[in-house]
Amino acid sequence: MSDWSEHAIWWHVYPLGATGAPVRPTDDERAAAEAEPVHRLRALIPWLDHVREIGANGLLLGPIFASHTHGYDTTDFFRIDPRLGDESDLDDLVAAAKERGIRILLDGVFNHVGTQHPDFRAAVEGGPDHPAADLFRVDFFGGTPTHETFEGHDSLAALNHESPAVADLVVDVMTTWLDRGIDGWRLDAAYSVPTEFWARVLPRVRADFPDAWFLGEVIHGDYADFVIESSADTVTQYELWKAIWSSLKEENFFELDWTLGRHNAFLEDFVPQTFVGNHDTTRIATQVGTDKAALAAVLLLTVGGIPSIYAGDEFGTEGLKEERLGGDDAVRTMLGDPPAPAELDEQAARLLDVHRSLIALRRDHPWLTTARTSVVDLANTRLVYDVTGEDGDRLRVQLELQPAPSARVEDESGATLFAI
Repeated sequence: MSDWSEHAIWWHVYPLGATGAPVRPTDDERAAAEAEPVHRLRALIPWLDHVREIGANGLLLGPIFASHTHGYDTTDFFRIDPRLGDESDLDDLVAAAKERGIRILLDGVFNHVGTQHPDFRAAVEGGPDHPAADLFRVDFFGGTPTHETFEGHDSLAALNHESPAVADLVVDVMTTWLDRGIDGWRLDAAYSVPTEFWARVLPRVRADFPDAWFLGEVIHGDYADFVIESSADTVTQYELWKAIWSSLKEENFFELDWTLGRHNAFLEDFVPQTFVGNHDTTRIATQVGTDKAALAAVLLLTVGGIPSIYAGDEFGTEGLKEERLGGDDAVRTMLGDPPAPAELDEQAARLLDVHRSLIALRRDHPWLTTARTSVVDLANTRLVYDVTGEDGDRLRVQLELQPAPSARVEDESGATLFAI
């Protein structure tokens, strides 16, 4: 793991939604953007001061490459989506981030491409002997060519990860953008890609960029085995995400107790990437309410891991994910301009202050990244745990759900470092 990543706290943003780009553009909107890119990506630059002000130091970007709709149906890995602008917009965003000491992670969708990708269209039209055919999993021998999809989405064509050409393509994409100044990659749907593929690709990238950091999106399965076999640095800790919101919502800390034990075991092999919200999940404030969302932040920022905050969660932004076409739109809303503190209502200002204070506490105790958790008092609505560093440093965290959500963090002497 790169030395810098141990101290990373990410601010995660979905650029298409955050900047107000049309996620399902009409043909006219798409043609207009192709003719004249819309420089929306620059709208994230003013937010960099907010990222630094809350104490974070990483910008985790959702997909920014040319695509047909939502960004995960890539049509060109080497071009910025014209709905977001062009390469100069990313260059300026990277430069502005570097000036503020902020790292940048890009979203690499390397399990599949959109069926509008020129290589896929050429392969289907050219048949099995076409040079591009080896890039995809297409059955040409049953009449009309059929392609393997990603989780049943016909508009997403699975790449052929057994092909050396696909490995070469992914290495080329990764190194191209690392050479332009980014710091690493989120590997979208990494669980759908054979670990052997990542094990072939990532060392080749690290040969030229030894400080690059790789985060695999893994929802279920053996996290430690994935990290070891793939050579990725870490994975998304969905088990902890689920246990945090579920325990708070159902007022049952026993589920979280079990998951914290699993989390300790993961820390023996790697440092998980932790979160309580992202672009694929119902907003934490919608899931549990604003008061309990503050307790979710306490958990996120006091247990071991490399945390990320989904843009807007620090203000209590709400949004319900639904299982339907467009069901992610409500959790991928436009950010607008960074608000001045006076523009925030009382609840939003309070939650923002909670995040600032907890990130400051974590900065004061950097050993929390690899800290182990031990539960010392457990009931449905009460949880007390110690977090302990490798050198014996210790903090005690107390969470109460009744009569009202509250939390306290104390040092070894019993002095209060944080309370709500």
